[in-house]
Amino acid sequence: MTARTEPLGTRPGGPAPVSDARTTVATGENSYRIGRNEKVVGIALDTVSAAVSVALGVWWSSATEPVLPPIWMTALFVPIVILLFAVQSLYRHKLGRNFIDELGPIETNVALAAVLVLVIMTLSGAPHTAGAVISKTWVCAAVLVPLPRLFHAMIQKRMRKSHHFMTPTIIVGSGVIANRIIERLQTFPEYGLEPIGLLETEGADAESHPDIPVIGTADSIAAAITATGAGAVLIAFAPVRDERLIRVVRVAHRHKVRVWVVPRMFDAVGERAGIEHLGGLPLLALPNADPHGWQFSVKHVIDRVGAGLGLLAISPLMLTLILLVRLSSPGPIFFGQERIGRDGKVFKCLKFRSMRPPRASDADFELKASSAPGGVEGVDRRTGIGKLMRRTSLDELPQLINVLKGDMSLVGPRPERPEFVEFFEIQIHRYGERHRVKAGMTGWAQVHGLRGQTSIADRVEWDNYYIENWSLALDLKILLLTVKAVVQGAE
Repeated sequence: MTARTEPLGTRPGGPAPVSDARTTVATGENSYRIGRNEKVVGIALDTVSAAVSVALGVWWSSATEPVLPPIWMTALFVPIVILLFAVQSLYRHKLGRNFIDELGPIETNVALAAVLVLVIMTLSGAPHTAGAVISKTWVCAAVLVPLPRLFHAMIQKRMRKSHHFMTPTIIVGSGVIANRIIERLQTFPEYGLEPIGLLETEGADAESHPDIPVIGTADSIAAAITATGAGAVLIAFAPVRDERLIRVVRVAHRHKVRVWVVPRMFDAVGERAGIEHLGGLPLLALPNADPHGWQFSVKHVIDRVGAGLGLLAISPLMLTLILLVRLSSPGPIFFGQERIGRDGKVFKCLKFRSMRPPRASDADFELKASSAPGGVEGVDRRTGIGKLMRRTSLDELPQLINVLKGDMSLVGPRPERPEFVEFFEIQIHRYGERHRVKAGMTGWAQVHGLRGQTSIADRVEWDNYYIENWSLALDLKILLLTVKAVVQGAE
């Protein structure tokens, strides 16, 4: 069931009382209960898949091994897997975590569980065939344990995009950051959090979000949780005393509600930030991303090797596209356009030409406010093969040549034209910081749907997140998500 109906409007003279907030969430308590039951579903899926893996491992071994270890010893694999997953917080709802993020920890803990069971068997004097049984169980589990999680993640994402099984969420604070939280949750319902009300704080410097009702103040957090059935609270920092916000956290925890807090100086806090202590005083340790360090040098070597191998592998496809572009309409095969790359350097970004030459009758195009240039600007002049190439991103394959030359990287912020860069650096907060690294064929913003004529401010936020949290693993994740996006197709 959906977690919200029509939003409750604010009342003249002040916020709507929290007693009225119940009307904004028709099924708040039920959806929160479903959210808590996700942990039970996850444990059940892992238990079944691990048990099936044990059964298959024993059956597989019985065909070749004369003596098998006691079945109860092999069966220890199941509770050990569940215990390790719980210790690694694989049953805890983490915002933004998807199946790709979980795959590494799943495989690592499955292997560790197999080792632990083998150690127990060895110390218990099990037959020498124990190693063969556990090895085969591990092979089965490495395949079977992730599969139910993959299907569960796909179903859950589809349901959340339809606003089903969402957790009602209260936003504490008002102003720019609170509005950004609301917009982000509304844009990406796969996070599973449904904003249903705002609790204002004193000293708010901006109007509340037009789609979400104000249901009280920060001091009424207990009544708001009770009235709405909220299962989560997000706190946007505000010019109020910390004691008031700490009380919000304490009250929410007493109601068994999860709490997230936007930290001050959030622009500088990356995913690898950690908590250290100076006596009893917590310190937020902020690691530094050095785009000129040796790690990025390794990345650039991998980029060029990957681009070279990629061009060799797809050479038949490239030759076919070259022929089709030549036959589609008069004009060059490749389209080169000046773009801004690392440290503001201008380079020619290559693409397959996907449009016919312009005509005098074509109307002028004016870019929408706050949107990035790109996509189809003005009259649609795409050729037949051009539409196919754009939908599948095949028009960008020549950028592998840019990567081979060192102008671009396989993964990084998408490059922009010089005239737009100059404008955006004046208008958009932190826009220039995205030029700390080489531009990429694909990027963190693009795999999250920010391509074409979408918000440039949102792109900047995603691009800077990528730079500050860069790793080879993140690059691999983005490449995998890119393959998924290309298969699905996009305009």
